[in-house]
Amino acid sequence: MASPPAPTNAELETLLSRIALGDHRAFEQLYRATSAHLLGVAYGVMLQRERAEEVLQEAYLNVWHAAGSFKGQLATPMTWLINIVRNKAIDRQRVGAGLRSAQVVLDDEATQVPDEAEREPQQLVHSAFVRAHIDSCMDSLAAGQRQALALAFFRGLAHAEIAETMGAPLGTVKAWVRRGGDRLRDCLRAAGVRGAS
Repeated sequence: MASPPAPTNAELETLLSRIALGDHRAFEQLYRATSAHLLGVAYGVMLQRERAEEVLQEAYLNVWHAAGSFKGQLATPMTWLINIVRNKAIDRQRVGAGLRSAQVVLDDEATQVPDEAEREPQQLVHSAFVRAHIDSCMDSLAAGQRQALALAFFRGLAHAEIAETMGAPLGTVKAWVRRGGDRLRDCLRAAGVRGAS
């Protein structure tokens, strides 16, 4: 399956300006458009997938809080995002080695979550992370399994209704849902999505 085209600088700038205004949908779109590349940046520093994913989530929290400080005349959106991720990863490495700088302390203050309202960006990052993995895992399923699962889970149809909608035998639909569900769960577990059962 072909990858979607990379977003343009103008599209990313628009998303950042909307995020600065608290637009949750724009935040999710930015995550979907940039997270795969930025995970590679984090992994290049951390050399461990789980730690790279943690760094990436922390970096997106910084993006949520600091989107209003982006200045297009100084850097492209992707360069700005890469710098945030790389700095966060290097920060994490320094913390592990006991070398913490004053700039790092300021960076951490921006991600503090003192009350429930402030936890919202963290939840947004997690939700976007889970959705991106679900989309990727769904794409890995056979077409019949993917359609049957979508009808079962996203539209709430029973097996008989799915069979009627798809024009497929009931036994086949049940097998698609069962096997597709098993493959989806295994894929999500392998991707580190907690609660995939």
